[in-house]
Amino acid sequence: MCQGHLLCDFLMNRLISYTYLILWGIIRWVIVRIIFLLITIKLVVIAFFYFQLPPMEILLDARDRGSVTFKDANGINFAWRGKQFESSLRSETISPALKHAIISVEDRRFNRHFGVSPRGILGAIRINLSEGRGPFEGHGGSTITQQVAKLLCLLQSKDRTELQCRRPTLARKILEIPFAIAMEIKYSKAEILSIYLNRAYLGSGSYGFEAAAQRYFGRSAKDVSIAESAMLAGLLKAPTRFAPTNNLIKAQDRAALVLKLMKKEGYLSISETNFALKNPAILSANAKEQTGGYFADWIMLDAPKQLTLSTSEDVIISTTFDSKIQLDIELGVQEVFRKYVKDSSKSEVAVVVMSKDGQVRAMLGGRAIDGGRGKFNRAVQAFRQPGSAFKPFVYAAALDQGYSPKFLIIDKPITLEVKGSRPYSPKNYTGEFLGPVDLTEALAVSINTVAVQLANLVGLKRVRAIARDFGIRSEIGYGPAIALGSSEVNLLELTSAYAGFLSGGRSIVPIGWTDLRLRGEDTMLMSVNRNNSKQVIDQYAAGALVYMLREAVVTGTGKRAQIDNWEVAGKTGTTQGAKDAWFVGFTSEYVMGVWMGYDDNTSLEGVTGGGLPAEVWANCMTRILEGRKPTGLPMISPEEYTKRGIQDDREMRQDAGNDQLSSRSLFKRFLKSLFND
Repeated sequence: MCQGHLLCDFLMNRLISYTYLILWGIIRWVIVRIIFLLITIKLVVIAFFYFQLPPMEILLDARDRGSVTFKDANGINFAWRGKQFESSLRSETISPALKHAIISVEDRRFNRHFGVSPRGILGAIRINLSEGRGPFEGHGGSTITQQVAKLLCLLQSKDRTELQCRRPTLARKILEIPFAIAMEIKYSKAEILSIYLNRAYLGSGSYGFEAAAQRYFGRSAKDVSIAESAMLAGLLKAPTRFAPTNNLIKAQDRAALVLKLMKKEGYLSISETNFALKNPAILSANAKEQTGGYFADWIMLDAPKQLTLSTSEDVIISTTFDSKIQLDIELGVQEVFRKYVKDSSKSEVAVVVMSKDGQVRAMLGGRAIDGGRGKFNRAVQAFRQPGSAFKPFVYAAALDQGYSPKFLIIDKPITLEVKGSRPYSPKNYTGEFLGPVDLTEALAVSINTVAVQLANLVGLKRVRAIARDFGIRSEIGYGPAIALGSSEVNLLELTSAYAGFLSGGRSIVPIGWTDLRLRGEDTMLMSVNRNNSKQVIDQYAAGALVYMLREAVVTGTGKRAQIDNWEVAGKTGTTQGAKDAWFVGFTSEYVMGVWMGYDDNTSLEGVTGGGLPAEVWANCMTRILEGRKPTGLPMISPEEYTKRGIQDDREMRQDAGNDQLSSRSLFKRFLKSLFND
């Protein structure tokens, strides 16, 4: 028992004090050791990351695949695919304005901290919570060094996707700190900034500021102006949303904010800021036009896949593309559609232009002319019935066998027995029959019954062979309806076949690219073979066919394709039910094919190949030929054709090699003796 209250209170107080001291000592002992343990762990983690970090140069390229840059016929870049990158940029060589813009908008204390900014992290957490988000959602408060840690995925990119690396989590934030410190120990500030400059994604497939500067402004990041620097730095927040190729106004507004931050940090004077605000950055001519997208997509499929779609290198492809001709066809199509097609119409169009040697100069795969990247390319991916645009193959086969352009066939109702199918009775578009007509008139006004009869005379097998030899790679049917274009083709192969008619009857392979190289190297990896052409029909037969196609434009269904002072040859095509309308034709310099129709095979109301497609053709070709001196077509008139004596020569060769033609040849000789051809 305690004697006296004062003594009891004293003893109790001493006991409590000693207890508190003991407990505090234990707690302090634990805390100190926990802190020591955490520091030890942190140092171990920092050391681990330090020794994991490779030399700076290895970290510059962030891509998992390479890129493809397309050069036009004049050697100017016009399109890009894949992930663009240029590793030559360093923080020491970058434009000072761009360096200051990046630091101003991303990390104004970059040169003063040691990789982490506690004030920035706490400020970002406060802002995120005040805006109703999670503490690590939205603003990150990360330094440039921490952003590099995120871009490097903490060196775990092989085990994680890019999305997983960028996901804001507490664990990632915690690991970013020792990783950032390890980088600050391993690398200089200049090296850390160099990694950032090369790995940051800046929209439109561009990785790094050098690739972005070239993509948007056509110049090096070493030479960009203050306004351009501000626009590039502004892309870091949201590359796709602020990309100037997507929305230039939005990119300029973002750049204005960056300029004000640069002024606040003392990097710009008032006059420099005002000048840059009044003269915002704009896209280079090539970036602004966004032209040639359909063409580039075609080359990505046409060139070797290991150097395009699957490339791990940076490939430069030289092409036959002509940006001026591309603009001509885009403007021509827009004008015709604006005049004759309702705004609500969903009808589509495709255009291909090539020189007579097969070098494709321009391509439009649809009404959407904003580059075409990734869009359905109707010039090469759509397979549609060509209708009467296929008939020249029938006439080519006939001319090559010796038939004269003046050879007479009776236009009359006919019915053909087709093995394994119902009898075939072709009808003319007009529903009328003209009686005896020569081949020139029959082709010009597109008489169906004559084309079918002629195909049977020369042989359907021969017609198919001629079409294949001229470059039709699509499957061709076997019935008599093939004479009227019942087999599906694409616009590119049909246009290149017409180039063969113009080129003296030789097969023409469409050429889009000429050579491939790796960026920075002069050695050519691959070039296209231009020596694989062969003679399909006799050059005199080809000259006669050009004459007949010329008559189709002068007197026949292609009248709307006429161009002042220029000789034009071509053929219209309209399929059954008017689901497709075509005009393919040429001058002495260029061959152009035009297709119109609906993607869902809806019928075109009141449209035939001799209508809007011929109108589009004439409008585009007039623009292309502007300023050029007219030259004539390599035609041979029926009279000249007969004088060449080609008929007798052809008959002798065909008679010797094909017994089925003997009766026809004897009958021809009999008619010739009576009526002199």
